[in-house]
Amino acid sequence: MREGPAYRRIAALLRAEIRAGALPPGSRLPTMARLRERHGVSEIVVRQAIAMLRGEGLVETRRGGGTIVRAVPPLRRVAMDRYRAFAPRPDPPATTFTRERDLAWSDYRLDRTFARVEATPELAELFELPDATPLLRRHFVFHAKGTPQQISTNYLPWSLVGGTPVADPANEPWPGGTLAQLGFLGHAVTRVEEAVRARMPTPDESATLRMADGVPVVTITRRLLAGARVMEVCRDIVLPADQVVLDYSLDL
Repeated sequence: MREGPAYRRIAALLRAEIRAGALPPGSRLPTMARLRERHGVSEIVVRQAIAMLRGEGLVETRRGGGTIVRAVPPLRRVAMDRYRAFAPRPDPPATTFTRERDLAWSDYRLDRTFARVEATPELAELFELPDATPLLRRHFVFHAKGTPQQISTNYLPWSLVGGTPVADPANEPWPGGTLAQLGFLGHAVTRVEEAVRARMPTPDESATLRMADGVPVVTITRRLLAGARVMEVCRDIVLPADQVVLDYSLDL
């Protein structure tokens, strides 16, 4: 513990206390003066140590409130079960997002922006359609009890949804989500494909999801198929990596 720069040693000690529960979520770190005295270092060194922990997403500094250990209860996203046996028009209203978070419909908000676009080569390949095929682009920000928790940008063929209630943003949020919408249009989804990646957030994503510095995001590219036809491409579902656990199970 005595090797390396002093700020790294102090950060390692505080990190160990956080992970061991000696500094539980919501608790304050010792004051700057206390840390200086305890470790015999300057204020600059202490600030470097705290900045390191903040960059790891372990703490956040609040104006007038000191430095707090972040409380981030992980959400379990059970990929193999979330699409199964979901009623086409659930009563009471729900989606996979609200069900995973045990949210009442009144606690759910969906910001949305719809636009008609042309398929880029990447989207065309995912849809198995020609380049520049007209698509409906839907950009969503999902809120749970007023807190933004997920960004999603999905695409549907314009030939499928143009002029239908699915293309009207006023109908969002739609109980049952995209699977229910496709069922409404007469196309029952028979296959779900997801590809998971990790990366650092863009500045817009970080601001929208109110993320701590240094926290990556998990991104999920999804395709919904009815038989051999690709009905929807989501590129991407964006989730803060410190707030989600992706569960997968396979029956053999």
